Amino acid sequence: MQMRAAVRDPVLLALLTTGLLLAPWFLAGPGGTTMPWVIQAALDVLMAYIAWRLARHPEMPAAGRRFWQVVMIACASCAIGDTYQCLMVLANPGTTRISLVQTTFVVAGMATVVVATLRHPLGGAGRQRLRLWFDTATVLTGVAVFLWYFLLAEEIGGRHDSDRWAASATAVVMLLIAFGVLKLILSGTAPFTRVSGSAAALGVAGTALAAPITTGLVGDPGLGLMTVVQLLPCVLTTAALRLQQLQAGLLAPRLPGPLGPRSSRLPYLAVVATQLLLVWSLREKTIDSRLWGVAIGVVVITALVLGRQLVAFRDNERLLGELDEQRERFRALVQNTSDLTLVVDPLGKIDYASPAAERVLGLTPEQLLETNLYDRTHPDDLSAVNELSEQLAARPGHGVTTQLRWRHADGTHRWLDVVSTDLRNNPSVGGVVLNARDATETRALHDELRRQASHDALTGLANRVLLHRRLQESAAVTVSMLLIDLDGFKQVNDLHGHHAGDVVLQTVAERLTGMLGAGELAARLGGDEFAVLLPGTAEAEATNLAEQIAAVVAEPMMVAGQWLSVGASVGVATGTPGEGDGLLREADALMYERKKARKAGGTALTDDPSGLATTHHQRR
Repeated sequence: MQMRAAVRDPVLLALLTTGLLLAPWFLAGPGGTTMPWVIQAALDVLMAYIAWRLARHPEMPAAGRRFWQVVMIACASCAIGDTYQCLMVLANPGTTRISLVQTTFVVAGMATVVVATLRHPLGGAGRQRLRLWFDTATVLTGVAVFLWYFLLAEEIGGRHDSDRWAASATAVVMLLIAFGVLKLILSGTAPFTRVSGSAAALGVAGTALAAPITTGLVGDPGLGLMTVVQLLPCVLTTAALRLQQLQAGLLAPRLPGPLGPRSSRLPYLAVVATQLLLVWSLREKTIDSRLWGVAIGVVVITALVLGRQLVAFRDNERLLGELDEQRERFRALVQNTSDLTLVVDPLGKIDYASPAAERVLGLTPEQLLETNLYDRTHPDDLSAVNELSEQLAARPGHGVTTQLRWRHADGTHRWLDVVSTDLRNNPSVGGVVLNARDATETRALHDELRRQASHDALTGLANRVLLHRRLQESAAVTVSMLLIDLDGFKQVNDLHGHHAGDVVLQTVAERLTGMLGAGELAARLGGDEFAVLLPGTAEAEATNLAEQIAAVVAEPMMVAGQWLSVGASVGVATGTPGEGDGLLREADALMYERKKARKAGGTALTDDPSGLATTHHQRR
């Protein structure tokens, strides 16, 4: 969006048009000596205004606002100096001398920018900053070598010595600004984007080097060409500031930030450029101050590069040492941990297995590699695996916990607590990481506690809690409830002891369970009371089953070497699952009516099996 706005921006279009018209206007048209200073002063005022707007931008960080305030002051100082020079040329149209006032204001203004770039926060610390200083010093030295070579030409367009010194002072300050801008670009904490900062650095460096380089290449460039090469960098610098104004919103998430790119090609470009310049200067076959300056610059740049590489080598050695230490620590942790770590691909193929595989699954890591984890997962857990895959896809990089059963080498299945993390986007892993801990004993204890909470400890039947839960969860339209109370159970306890009574209760529980079909539930409510839940069973069928249960329970049973028997009074109630306790109360009332009827009929408990029926009635 910012680049599209830049293409359509009228200010940038006007600056582009100005740059394109400079060459024909001053080379072939009536450019004169006054118009360049008018253009220069106008560019200074525009840059001061843009810097003022940047300093007040709501998304500009505090450090950035301070930087642009200094740039605004510097541009205003340059505008004052260039306006004074413009007025002086208007008063004396033929003069080409640079006034001391203009030079003072420009150098003073640019010097404040140098201070601002050097004092701006760099980010990073220690050796990171040291490498940054090496890189920026290398680039600046390369630029200074070119300035030295071309600025020391025997003549610079016929200028007087005072003009040469003024141009030199301006060039040095501009190079220092370029140095500061490069420093900030390399650091990654610049109060400007990389595109606008690079354009500004090129424009500032062009202001310092364009004139001397042109003179060194073509001799006397003449007033028109010299004006063009001096104004074009200023136009580029102004365009860079305007581009930054359009891109100011991009700085909010960047500042303050960490150190930027760890390396840059600019220092190496400076090395290559100075080497080529040294070769170029040797063609003159004369050793003068310019050649000596280039040679010394090459030596300095080489020393800086060597220093930079020495720092890099030491950092690499330190990092390699830390890496080896971390690798050994990781290997020791992995080899001695009881948790199993696996890395699997999206299809379930195991790409890595930690040494704990032998303790958890009874297989060595080598035996697990290239096998498929789906084949080792319990069939009943495959649906949980598919659900786990969906959760991992929805939250890459986040751990998801589940419990699964994996087949052990002995053929049994072990419960494991598994934490899965999708790291397929991590090039160092490239798969799903599974950290598994054996939870077989914990799961068995959990299941046992859960069973005890819902089952009777003596008979193993469901208890009252589970009975009510099944009744509430039933999807049947009609349910029947049987309430069973044993007749003569108290005499068994009194005559034969509670141990015999327990055996009777267990035997009754077994007989009830054997008579029930799928989905039907037998429960012990307490003492010698039992209940049977019959989902989807009509009253007639439930009554028939109640009679069968009474007959089966009354059959003799062997207890402690003796044949004992008890009777059973059964109440039947039929209704809907929502009636719940009402069904139990109704069945209980009917059961007591049946018990009273049996007592009124003279039925009594006996431990003599001879007078009792021995036929075992089966349901259906």
